[in-house]
Amino acid sequence: MHALLITLTPGRRKEFIDCQKAKVHIAVLPIMDVKTGWNSTLELRERAYRLREFTHELLQNPKYTEYRPLFTTQDEWTIVKYVMEVLRPLGYWTIWMSMRRTVTLPHVISVYNDMFDHMDGVMRALSTKKTPWREDLFFAVKLARQKLSKYYAKVTTTTGMLLISAHIVDPFRKLRSLRKWEKQMDINPEGETSYTTQYQEAFLKYVENEYCAKHRRMPVNTYQSLPCSDHISSSTASRSCQSSIDPYDLSSDDEEYLMPNNLAETTPGRSDRAAL
Repeated sequence: MHALLITLTPGRRKEFIDCQKAKVHIAVLPIMDVKTGWNSTLELRERAYRLREFTHELLQNPKYTEYRPLFTTQDEWTIVKYVMEVLRPLGYWTIWMSMRRTVTLPHVISVYNDMFDHMDGVMRALSTKKTPWREDLFFAVKLARQKLSKYYAKVTTTTGMLLISAHIVDPFRKLRSLRKWEKQMDINPEGETSYTTQYQEAFLKYVENEYCAKHRRMPVNTYQSLPCSDHISSSTASRSCQSSIDPYDLSSDDEEYLMPNNLAETTPGRSDRAAL
C-alpha cells in the first residue's frame, strides 16, 4: 500500500526522493509486488524495510493526514523483518541457480533439501509460539513446504534416475557427498538400505541397461569390483562464496553450499523425504 501511495503520481515520487537526498547517496522508490516475479515478495519487503524512515517522514506531512492509518508500527516492522529472514534462503537459491553458467542439474537434490531443511527449522522454531502472527506464519510456511513437496514429487517421479546420475557423475560430489550426509544422519553408508548403496546400485544398473547394452564392446564395472577409495587428497574447500574446490577431490563436494541434513527421496522403496 505504501508503494502504491508514493508512486501514484510524479509529484509524490519527487517528494519521496527529496526526503532521502540529505541522508543517502542513491535515492530509490518503493517497489510493487509482482505475482509472477521470482523473489518479488522478498524484494518488496526488503525495500520497504530499508525506506521505513522516509515513508514515516512523508506520511507526517499534513496533506497526507488521511493516510496516517498506514503508519507501520515497530511491532509490525518486527514481523516484516522476521518474514524476510524466512524468505532469504529461498531467494538465495533462486538467484544462485539462475546465475550459474554451468549445468545446474547436479545441484537439484542439494538445493531442494536445503529448502526443506530451512522450512523444517522455521516450523520447529514457530511450533511452540502462541502469538497470532507467529501462528499465521507457521501455517504459511507449512503450506509453502507442501507446495515444494508437491513439485519435488513430480520431479523425482519422472526424472529420479536422471537426478541420481547427474549427482554421482558430478566431479565435485560423486558418492562422497552421499556418505557425508549419511554420517551426519548417523546412517551407515555401507549398509544395504543406505542412500549411498541404493544410489550406486541404481546408477550402475541404469548405465548397464540404458547405455552399455547399446554398446556391447564397452566393459561394465560391477558394484563389487569398484575400488573402495580412488580419490586424491587436496586442501579443504573454502566456505566463502568463492570456492577453492579441487574437481578431483571427492572430499570437497559441498563445502561451498549450505549443507542439507537429510537427503531427498529419489529411489523406489524409500519413504518420501519431501512428504510431511
